[in-house]
Amino acid sequence: MAEFTYEFLKSLPKAELHCHLDGSVRVQTILDLAKKHKVKLPKKNYTELKSYLEVGHDCKNLLDYLKAFPITNSVLQTTDALSRAAFELSEDAAEENIRVLEIRFSPLLHTEKNLTLSEIVEAVIEGKSKAEKQYNIKVGLILCGIRSMSPELSMDLAEVAINYKNKGVVAYDLAGPEENHPAKDHKEAFFKIINNNINTTVHAGEAYGPESIHQAIHYTRANRIGHGTRLHEDPELLHFVNDHRIPLEMCVNCNVQTKTVVSLEDHPIKDYLDQGIRVTINTDNRLISKTTLTNEYKTVCDTFKLTNKELKKIILNGFKSIFLPYIECKKVYESAEKELAELGL
Repeated sequence: MAEFTYEFLKSLPKAELHCHLDGSVRVQTILDLAKKHKVKLPKKNYTELKSYLEVGHDCKNLLDYLKAFPITNSVLQTTDALSRAAFELSEDAAEENIRVLEIRFSPLLHTEKNLTLSEIVEAVIEGKSKAEKQYNIKVGLILCGIRSMSPELSMDLAEVAINYKNKGVVAYDLAGPEENHPAKDHKEAFFKIINNNINTTVHAGEAYGPESIHQAIHYTRANRIGHGTRLHEDPELLHFVNDHRIPLEMCVNCNVQTKTVVSLEDHPIKDYLDQGIRVTINTDNRLISKTTLTNEYKTVCDTFKLTNKELKKIILNGFKSIFLPYIECKKVYESAEKELAELGL
């Protein structure tokens, strides 16, 4: 059984499909932006702020995990801040050989200083485009509706997604608390998105059971599922997901931190892989979860003793599942497959 080192895993070409902008800001950037825009932070120095924002496996619950987001979002209310955060996240991803990154964010959370939704999206496009010019990386943007916000706001955001289709935005998502906020409440926004031939992904099966995944697929026509951790609770739905090759954007360390699963060993990712489900590995929130994509791969490899074949399968699952036109996706996939072979996988 191979033991994969961090450096080896870092050297491999990878794709990341589930990464939140507001959960992945550099600590120094938060401090810089707070100073520049006169935003009050709960901690004033780097070490204290880092410790406050990051969670470990001693995180109490999802509520404890989410406490950092109002702080990170407090400094992401200007175009310069959004552009910088998008550039730096893309740069961090490129540094660990991520060839395709999909950044998700909700423009609805960045309007405190009266930026329009379009201005917010354009700022993030500017940052990611700058990174694409400097590094060997493609970056797609996923706009997130929020379950706990009104369906009317989801419709507004859907219009923005349509306006920026083929200009950087690759998909529409639904995030936020699952319980008591069903995806079907937002189905009109998804109807508009789908009828404009835009991809969809929905957070489901994390804090709530398989019924949430069922709604994501059958009410909002999700092309991918964000998390899908609790899919195993409904074997029939699991087979449907498998039969229709619906990818799962899995975030292992985050799921342990939010108590979606009891421990790393209890995470279903390996069982899903064994059954042929198209699982992918992602960070969710690099800052909050104190992680990188390489670290997520290392965690899964070490916990489940993955073979070369299994590791290669998961990496290629990521490239198969990216929201790029098929011709581009095929090119990126074949390039990654060739490079993995050269690196011994």
